[in-house]
Amino acid sequence: MADTTSPTLPMNNGRSNKRTATILGGLALGMVGLAFASVPLYQLFCQVTGFGGTTQVATDNPKGVIAREMKVRFDVNIDPALDWTVKPAAPITDQIGRVDTVNYIATNHSDKPVTGQAIFNVVPEKAGLYFNKIECFCFTEQTLQPGETVEMPIVFFVDPDLADNHELNTIKEITLSYTFYASDSEGS
Repeated sequence: MADTTSPTLPMNNGRSNKRTATILGGLALGMVGLAFASVPLYQLFCQVTGFGGTTQVATDNPKGVIAREMKVRFDVNIDPALDWTVKPAAPITDQIGRVDTVNYIATNHSDKPVTGQAIFNVVPEKAGLYFNKIECFCFTEQTLQPGETVEMPIVFFVDPDLADNHELNTIKEITLSYTFYASDSEGS
């Protein structure tokens, strides 16, 4: 009778284990890299799409002004850890495309310098893609001295391309909302 067993090949467990370890190590490094890149990538996604009411950043309005008007309301929330009062700007109604400047007024009620920063969003969220800020205090941390009151300007316009988005035909009002919180920087 003939031998039907096939010869066994010697296994090289050392090389196989090294290859598996290298692949798993590369995978772990890739995951760490993606974790660090996720915040900037998410911010980029939000800025490009206006997702979550993220506004756009502009240097001016090259598209002009259209006849349709839009009311812009301003809102403020303050983290209890920040001993400030912030008064939002009064609502304005203006033609879409017109560049407007408004001021929030902030006061530090503590007996020491306090650094704060604001995050923002736009409601309705779909309008965020069309809300362009040229200048905004939210781009930098603000340090207020004890008892100091400052004006915090926002220069903005609503992009005339909003009129081309038929989903937003019924929108007559946009709300720009800021939440102020104490910064971890020195001085807070």
